[in-house]
Amino acid sequence: MPLPRTLQTLRQHSANFTKTTLRSTASREPTTLKPHLHLSASSRLSSTPSLHFHRFIHSNARANTIRLGQAPNSKQASTMTIPPTRSSSGDDHGHCSFDFSHMKFQIDGSGTPHPTTIDFDTSFDISARKALHIQGLVPPAIEGFSKQERRCMEQINLKSTAIDKYSYLSNLRNTNAGLFYRLLIDHMKELTPYVYTPTVGEACLKWSHIYTNPEGLYLSCSDKGNLRDVISNWPQEAVEIAVVTDGSRILGLGDLGVNGMGIPVGKLALYVGCAGIHPERTLPITIDFGTDNEEFLADDLYMGARHKRIPEAEQKEFIDEMMAALTDRWRQIVIQFEDFKSPFWSLERYRNTYTVFNDDIQGTGAVILGGLISAFKASSIPIDQHRLVFMGAGSAATGVARQICGLFERHGIPESEAKKMFWLVDSRGLVTADRGDELADHKVFFARDDNNGRQFGTLEEVVDFVQPTGLIGLCTIGGVFTESIVRKMAKFNSEPIIFPLSNPSSKSECTYAQAMEWTDNRVVFASGSPFPSIMVDGVERTPGQGNNMYVFPGIGLGTILCEAAHVTESMIYASAAGLAASLNATEKARGDLYPELPRVREVSVIVAREVIRAAQKEGVDRKKTLQFMSDAELDAYIRSKMYDPKVVELGGSRAVSREGSPKGQRGRL
Repeated sequence: MPLPRTLQTLRQHSANFTKTTLRSTASREPTTLKPHLHLSASSRLSSTPSLHFHRFIHSNARANTIRLGQAPNSKQASTMTIPPTRSSSGDDHGHCSFDFSHMKFQIDGSGTPHPTTIDFDTSFDISARKALHIQGLVPPAIEGFSKQERRCMEQINLKSTAIDKYSYLSNLRNTNAGLFYRLLIDHMKELTPYVYTPTVGEACLKWSHIYTNPEGLYLSCSDKGNLRDVISNWPQEAVEIAVVTDGSRILGLGDLGVNGMGIPVGKLALYVGCAGIHPERTLPITIDFGTDNEEFLADDLYMGARHKRIPEAEQKEFIDEMMAALTDRWRQIVIQFEDFKSPFWSLERYRNTYTVFNDDIQGTGAVILGGLISAFKASSIPIDQHRLVFMGAGSAATGVARQICGLFERHGIPESEAKKMFWLVDSRGLVTADRGDELADHKVFFARDDNNGRQFGTLEEVVDFVQPTGLIGLCTIGGVFTESIVRKMAKFNSEPIIFPLSNPSSKSECTYAQAMEWTDNRVVFASGSPFPSIMVDGVERTPGQGNNMYVFPGIGLGTILCEAAHVTESMIYASAAGLAASLNATEKARGDLYPELPRVREVSVIVAREVIRAAQKEGVDRKKTLQFMSDAELDAYIRSKMYDPKVVELGGSRAVSREGSPKGQRGRL
């Protein structure tokens, strides 16, 4: 079947358009696009929010574009107002103003303008379709966003498995990013389990079998010495944030190699949906160092390198080169490390040189700290009397413990005493200084030296000995919080704090229903994965979810907007304090530890503001004008910079505002 005229035009001319400038949303200096290779027709039909091949062609076309209603060299702007319309089904679309002064079009040999693929949207009315030359290229019905979303939700509900819903949403994100993010924002609680955890775990396990589109940047160890050239192939010129994994420890699933790409892709979708970082300014990266997963090495469809992981020293050299290459191309890029088996070294190595943070260590710690701040405030136990047992002593667990230790110190407890409020348990039992094994560096700080030579081999033995006020799970051992242990927690405490935080759900240390039953409904609960609400005496009780999505989007947004040189520990702590402060009166009255998930974008504004203020206090902010804003003014500024998929920006300026989304919100597509 021949391509429509618009797509034929794109195919004929995409390689000819070689220069343009693109202004960053952070008001940075314009940059010049480089020539890129001609793209295939199949790539051109994609609108992947990561690769954005259609946007790449759009951008490269701008040097040879005209404005609607003008001669090619005219400087006279034109504005067109579309009257209200009503579809045959009765959808009211309201009064829409289309500002074509910066709208860009492809030009065929006759000089006739044609839109790029981004303009194909069933919500445009007939006047807009004529102006955009897409009349007849979309179905005739003119639809509002609500009808588009109903169709999408109907298709999602027809899917019988979580992975089928994940695949549908991935396809929607790759073909209609605006609609995908409208859908995600309006159905945040319902859809996030299929966009990220827990379903992304299954997607990663099957990544090489369900792969359909290039959604990120793959850096192979064979590219060493040539990474800057490989990175230059990324088509977007204004990247603000990258999420990087080497696939060595994906969730609780272990070494998944390049199949781990689902993690940075999903994570960045949440940066967009939760904090309004523009999808074109996100970059998912997976480093292929090989894999030690024998099942994948034997899988004929596995898409990564078929060898064992290269030595750690070579990995560090590679990442050194990658960091230099990324910041050479994008000077102020924020880089988030994710799901590395050994995460501490990279954070320590780069934190004072680049703008980096590690969500497994810092983000997890911040979101749990935010929940514990709320729990401690509601508790009758003085803060210096708490005793916390951790099941798990890996990098995530010790990172969380460090964050909580910092909270205790801020309440006047010396570090030497604060660290004694923690008991960490790993596969060999209580972590002690005299256990007889060589402890990993990250465990040494919390190793007990007051056990008088006594060793405790199991979690239950430690619980019996410590009688903790809080039990936190980060071990990825499903069901390890047994009925016996949880009932003992209820015996020791009137309101026991129990946080089973491992992902995905199958790895959770216990469920919400179990914790409620075994504590006679008295538990103060938060989990890493979502669990359903339960009815207690006719009242619906909803579990708190200590999901990192409450903090990492705001950390990223605040860091970008204030142009922070580094991400400091004070900025991470500020994100936790901002999260705790974001609870509204209704949530506090219910005893919630976390805000309702549909409010996450407003939460991200508060978190971003607190991150910016912390950066300003430490002098690492480079956008000094924000210092002169009041908190209310800064909040308004943050909102003005957040991508809003209900505002369609065609080319260089906001063009369409519909269904109650105010003009002025950033939504360039």
